[in-house]
Amino acid sequence: MLLVARTHAAGLDAVVPAVEMFRRGDAPEGLDLDAVVLVADAPGRLPRPLAHRVRLIESVIDVYRVPWVNEWRLGDLGERPPRETESLARLTGALR
Repeated sequence: MLLVARTHAAGLDAVVPAVEMFRRGDAPEGLDLDAVVLVADAPGRLPRPLAHRVRLIESVIDVYRVPWVNEWRLGDLGERPPRETESLARLTGALR
């Protein structure tokens, strides 16, 4: 299973308890967390406090980052996805 969240404070706040639930073994039987996917909530770099929280999450589970793509916001999915998403595409089987 992939857990997907935005990189704003509320998104990262939601990730931590979910990851901890899996680490403690409290997740429903047969449900495994493979990685966390963090989708940029805005263009540019994350503010330091949010970047620090991302590093903490990365220290306990694999994290895949999806950058801000303005065209996606407008519904234009015609362009090739950003290079940064190739490892995630391979993980999900969308790219071989």
